[in-house]
Amino acid sequence: MAGEGRGGGGDAGEGRRGVFRAIEESMPVFAKELVAGGVAGGIAKTAVAPLERVKILFQTRRADFQSVGLLGSFQKIMQREGIQGFYRGNGASVARIVPYAALHYMAYEQYRRLIILSFPTPIRGPVLDLLSGSVAGGTAVILTYPLDLVRTKLAYQVVSPTQLNMRMLSPTEQVYKGIVDCILKIYRSCGIRGLYRGVGPSLYGIFPYSGLKFYFYEEMKTHVPEEHKEDIAVKLACGSIAGLLGQTLTYPLDVVRRQMQVQAFSESTQRVGKGTFGSLVLIFRRQGWRQLFSGLSINYLKVVPSVAIGFTVYDQMKSLLRVPSRDDGPPVEAVKEEMTRHATSLRSP
Repeated sequence: MAGEGRGGGGDAGEGRRGVFRAIEESMPVFAKELVAGGVAGGIAKTAVAPLERVKILFQTRRADFQSVGLLGSFQKIMQREGIQGFYRGNGASVARIVPYAALHYMAYEQYRRLIILSFPTPIRGPVLDLLSGSVAGGTAVILTYPLDLVRTKLAYQVVSPTQLNMRMLSPTEQVYKGIVDCILKIYRSCGIRGLYRGVGPSLYGIFPYSGLKFYFYEEMKTHVPEEHKEDIAVKLACGSIAGLLGQTLTYPLDVVRRQMQVQAFSESTQRVGKGTFGSLVLIFRRQGWRQLFSGLSINYLKVVPSVAIGFTVYDQMKSLLRVPSRDDGPPVEAVKEEMTRHATSLRSP
């Protein structure tokens, strides 16, 4: 009887694996890349949420966080808001990063294949990754930007649960109770344009950052011995360094974007100029060049584990879903064959 029970359990396990495998085999490549990227982005973002919260408070020059330093900021958030304070705005952040990462990875892979297929002499090497990464980053930003704006506004406000419930706030200080409440209030006061406030610096920043990140990553991989190219540790190291280099070169635009996003939030926030480059010059003149790199050291601490976790999870998910490797010779042809097969199966009765 016990043997029969174990056999039945084994049959059930085999059945579940068979169902999963059938679903996986029916999914086109782009859908697998969407799933892999979304899972990787959500896990990586949640892991570094406390550092992201403190970084935003530094970037936006929240007055009571300017002189306390990194450890002091953690202590102040803990005293005022408790553990949940470190994850304020993380719901909006994950809600944004899951579709953003899914679209970013998928768009990168698809643009890369499209460029290869569109030219008689295919573009190869790091230049291909620079172009594909840049366009993919812009595509993902445009489609998910309102959620990034909401994440910033939720992370910027520092209120205790008592204040939030009892409305113990100044009349000029806007408070958002959650993602939906924030979106509705922004839309009612500023319309669609309000939901895309600061999108200019985001696009100016993401085009070079996303492109450079993939460019540096692929360029460094060319210098790795062939026998170590598939090592997870090597991929994580290359990805982390690429992220750091790309972030450093484009970080001032991220600061401009954050200040533009929250400038109407409270009276204490210093006004920035009109337009991305006007704001960049104004911040440089009024706040000094150091403000353009405010929070960068925290961002370094955030980027390394975030990129490491993101690449690891993405690679594992791609392996689980059996996504063709872009480093292999035939993935483009494999994708074309799979897309044709999938379209034929959909048309067949």
